[in-house]
Amino acid sequence: MRESILGFLYDTKEKALRINRYFSLSCILVSLGLIVLQFGFPLKKDDLTLVRYAIDGLFFAFASTYFIRVFYHLDWLEYIKSTKIEFVIMILIIITGINRLFFDYQIVVKFCEAYGLPKYGRIYHIVISTFLFYLLASEFVKLSDFLNRVTLQPATTFIFSFVFLILLGTGFLMLPEFTTHKGSAPFLVALFTSTSASCVTGLSVVDVSTYFTFKGQLIIMFLMQMGGIGIVSFTTFFASFLRKGMGFKQQLVIQDFLSAESLYNTKSILRQVVFISLTIELISTILIFVSWGNEIHFKNLLEKVYYSAFHAVSAFNNGGFSLFTNGLYESPIRHSYLLHVVIGFTIIFGSLGFSPIQDIFSIKNLRSRLKNPWIEWKISTKISVYSTFALVIAGTILFLITEYYNVLWNKSGFEMLVISFFQSVTTRTAGFNSVDFSLLSNATLIFMLFLMFTGASSGSTGGGIKTSTFLIITMRSWGNINNRKTLTLWNRTISQELIGKAFAIFVFAATFNFIAIFLLSITEYQLDILDVTFEQISAFSTTGLSTGVTAQFSVIGKGILIFSMFVGRVGTVTLMLALSNKRLSDDYKYPNAHIFIG
Repeated sequence: MRESILGFLYDTKEKALRINRYFSLSCILVSLGLIVLQFGFPLKKDDLTLVRYAIDGLFFAFASTYFIRVFYHLDWLEYIKSTKIEFVIMILIIITGINRLFFDYQIVVKFCEAYGLPKYGRIYHIVISTFLFYLLASEFVKLSDFLNRVTLQPATTFIFSFVFLILLGTGFLMLPEFTTHKGSAPFLVALFTSTSASCVTGLSVVDVSTYFTFKGQLIIMFLMQMGGIGIVSFTTFFASFLRKGMGFKQQLVIQDFLSAESLYNTKSILRQVVFISLTIELISTILIFVSWGNEIHFKNLLEKVYYSAFHAVSAFNNGGFSLFTNGLYESPIRHSYLLHVVIGFTIIFGSLGFSPIQDIFSIKNLRSRLKNPWIEWKISTKISVYSTFALVIAGTILFLITEYYNVLWNKSGFEMLVISFFQSVTTRTAGFNSVDFSLLSNATLIFMLFLMFTGASSGSTGGGIKTSTFLIITMRSWGNINNRKTLTLWNRTISQELIGKAFAIFVFAATFNFIAIFLLSITEYQLDILDVTFEQISAFSTTGLSTGVTAQFSVIGKGILIFSMFVGRVGTVTLMLALSNKRLSDDYKYPNAHIFIG
């Protein structure tokens, strides 16, 4: 009998598991559609009840697919141990489903009633929806193996991941329940907002605080988090927990995104980066929570926590979105200088780059440097930290000088310093404003253009040509003037390949922005050219600062800004690699040519 059963299992295993997988994926997709219907559309009470029962039934059906997989595994206990999280969730789903469908006894509801928690029905369905998104994420992670089979370059894969994220966000933001706009948000508004959030820019054609509901703002917050860490990094991070190992193609994509030095430590760097990033965001949320000040009023404690978390995520990922109509210039928030300092340093951490964050703050490196203080940072970390420090100081001084008799004239010395520091930090990539940009002088806007174009550090959540690019170009140009054949930094030689790459990034970025500004000067002829230039550089550098004319752009102008935000986020190098053709060979050399330069 045992041999017959084993023989039957062996003969039907492949076909049964394939059918089971298709069925489980279908259950998840249909359940997702019902969840979108439940939360995204206004439903009558009877229809809502029907949808919720259908979701419970689909969850129950999906749970059965897990036990079919257990049944076909030779060692049941081993499989359950290897999927213990999924096993616990399936047991909870089955118990909840049986009680709800057959005994009308809702465990979560009774728990909420017992402890006096309000709106228990909503809490119950939030828990159920959380189950669904976990299951969907698990299935999506399993599909990430597809990266190892496709012939696309890592750069192309990275670009497509952002396209997917933008389109996903656009679809959600167009749902009626996600916006206060009658019916639903227009496609262009949803696309612009989704692109701005996914590319962590912060430009907006509508007032996010009033145009989108709480659900819509959560989607924007989610897009900023995914856009900052990277959706490929996020799924690969969870894949590393759900199974052992990481595909070679995935490692290449993550290496490019995190600016890791080698494939060997890509997986460990990814885990440390995600943990450190979430930890910094959590600490920032707590500090922002206690920094609001007594003059800033919230409806309740939960709203205060939500506002703190939203601005922490927006700051660390250099998103620039705020839940206040006038950003941090909103009264009385403009006078909460401690809050500005906290957000400013959160922005700095996010703009340093994931690799420097890991190099400085990982537990392993901190322990090593405590025992051996002479262990130095990596050269990329030094470039990131020192250039960030120099640009922040320079920007603070310039803002003090150019705005001393303008927006700062009636401020105290401390207030002047904090405002100048905050705008210097946020101008490079974050997009928050603590002053009215319509009052700033042309001189201030011009040096802000430089800071935005330079941007943050490589491998960070920020944009621009990056601080390392600017440093290499500046030092190489100065070296050429002084007839130096090589470029050295901290007793290390910078290769000609890296120098060439830096100049290529600069030329590509300058050319792209010149063409975009030229086109915008035609489509937005009614606007001041400095305002148009400021909006374009802000979009390309994913900064998000605005002189207040973004909403006045035409459809074509908004389309140009959308494309500029996308190009600025995925990176000029990534885009060039994705568009370039593979060279067969360049192992040859023609005679030297003499050309007059200058």
